[in-house]
Amino acid sequence: MTTYLHAPIPHREERYRAIRRITHIGSLLDVVLAVLKISVGWLSQSQALIADGVHSFSDLLTNFVVLFAAREAHREADKEHPYGHERIESITTAGLGTILVLVAMGIGFDAIRRLFEPELLLRPGVWALVVAAISVLAKESIYRYTMHIGRKLRSELLQANAWHSRSDAISSIVVIIGVGGSMAGLAYVDAIAAILVAGMIAKIGIKLGWNAVRELIDTGVEEQVLVDIRRAILAVDGVETLHMLRTRRMGGNILVDVHITLTDSRVSVSEGHQISEVVMTALLDNMEEVTDVTVHIDPENDELSTPNRGLPLRNEIVGRLYRCWPSINASGHIQRINLHYLNGKLHVEVVLPITVAANKEEMCALSEAFRLATHKETDIGQIQVLYVC
Repeated sequence: MTTYLHAPIPHREERYRAIRRITHIGSLLDVVLAVLKISVGWLSQSQALIADGVHSFSDLLTNFVVLFAAREAHREADKEHPYGHERIESITTAGLGTILVLVAMGIGFDAIRRLFEPELLLRPGVWALVVAAISVLAKESIYRYTMHIGRKLRSELLQANAWHSRSDAISSIVVIIGVGGSMAGLAYVDAIAAILVAGMIAKIGIKLGWNAVRELIDTGVEEQVLVDIRRAILAVDGVETLHMLRTRRMGGNILVDVHITLTDSRVSVSEGHQISEVVMTALLDNMEEVTDVTVHIDPENDELSTPNRGLPLRNEIVGRLYRCWPSINASGHIQRINLHYLNGKLHVEVVLPITVAANKEEMCALSEAFRLATHKETDIGQIQVLYVC
């Protein structure tokens, strides 16, 4: 028995609006800073500040990519994408991680080149220092705000874009170090600092990109999350064990597939279904990231027990049973036959009206007759006779 539930992503539209709002704020800030840096850089003859301004303009491109990805990722699930479009965020995050690595390589190569060509070392004026400081404060503020919203919304996409903003702040710090070093007669200081900063940016880019790639290839969730999932499932009344627990991430969401065995392997279909519903509710209510759950009910642990694949289905086995019981008059009064497929055998419950037997001794004799009549059937296990009023 398999029960599946895909919970609607809570506040999908609100989530998209929050991402769009913070990205628009970042874009406006990038335009203002880019114009300011390029203008002051040109007036103060600071090539570094001009290059930093171009970097700020490049942030606009990633912001447009983020807006497009956020819009597409928040579309509702459809026939062609039954699990939704959240993986678009993952693809874009991997792209932004790559961009961060490329930015780091650019900063690092430029710094190394300036170390070996002293005439290229920075010697800008004080206005470059002022504008670079403004840029650091502005970009660090937008980084912190974007990262706060990204963590709140569980959006790796926003977090990647936040780090892209911080890379801009860091490049401005390099300008500040270069200006300060130049004013102190140590023009090479900024190049050394830039190399260290480039390494940090590259590390962040690789981490973000790698996490996105892991998500795209359906890597399971962290061990602590698995522990929490197991605990929530096993706390449900009626669940004995679980196995074949599989998880994967999609955007900021976790999808769970699990097989569970019940404390009573012979419960009705409706009771088993109800238990699975409670399992799904427990996961969806207690774990914010879980939005999709598939629960398969196993009467026994099919990883350990003998498989039941070769056993016949109801029409065939009921026909065989009646052919075994022609001499038992009570077989004509059978109200229901329940079948249980357990450990490679077919266990049978025969439901009879209590009126077919006058006393307890006749009930026991009748039950034994049903069992003896099927003892040659190798795929049939227990035969139980139940008497109802």
